[in-house]
Amino acid sequence: MPTASVSAQVASFIAKFDRTNASLIRSCRSAMRKRLPTALELVYDNYNFLAIGYSPTERASDCVVSLACGANGVSLSFYYGATLPDPDGVLLGSGNQNRFVRLESVRTLAEPAVERLLAAALAQAKTPMPESGKTRTIVKSISAKQRPRRAAR
Repeated sequence: MPTASVSAQVASFIAKFDRTNASLIRSCRSAMRKRLPTALELVYDNYNFLAIGYSPTERASDCVVSLACGANGVSLSFYYGATLPDPDGVLLGSGNQNRFVRLESVRTLAEPAVERLLAAALAQAKTPMPESGKTRTIVKSISAKQRPRRAAR
């Protein structure tokens, strides 16, 4: 039996969310693909989140930023966010490495403070994004067990 196309797989992952979050995920994903047109899009349908990472390579550790999608909304997650300059104080989280920005709408991605964070994250990346090419999506993992993708009512 043939496996579903990557785009169909990703669409099925997004379809698990309520209409509002699914729409936000699709619009943010589209914006990120435009913003990082040569990045590899690494997709992990994990236990806690649907994570869509943007990376210069297939290695998760090279991922610069990702969309972390859960039942409670979507965040822009910076893999090495703890080391980013954040003069506007928009980064959330207190871990040793990761920081994130909640995306209330796709417009949040275009806010100057968020754009500065993204530019800083790209500048400090060990491996730069390719200068040419186009986005390619790779489904890296699908967890058999997952938290609900829709908020409890």
